[in-house]
Amino acid sequence: MADRLSRTEVEHIAELAKLSLTEQEKERFGEQLSAILAHARSLQQLDTDTIPPTAQVIDLKNVMREDEVEPSLPPEQALANAPHRADGYFRVKPILDER
Repeated sequence: MADRLSRTEVEHIAELAKLSLTEQEKERFGEQLSAILAHARSLQQLDTDTIPPTAQVIDLKNVMREDEVEPSLPPEQALANAPHRADGYFRVKPILDER
């Protein structure tokens, strides 16, 4: 397999995905990601000029029910099991970096 991902590239991908990897995981994921990219490169060699663009290969049907207005839970009941709440809302930890 040509063009193996470097350790720096694997570490960058892990950082983007917010993953903390051990050295063994970096090695294993580097091999796996490199194999995936090699497969994608082989697919790029296929001649698809005669194949029409396809957004969906099977027929779609709407499986959603009609919207109906129904009473909802009162805020206190909805928040009854919330581990943390503030001003009538669920309080959760921030998920985005401040960088």
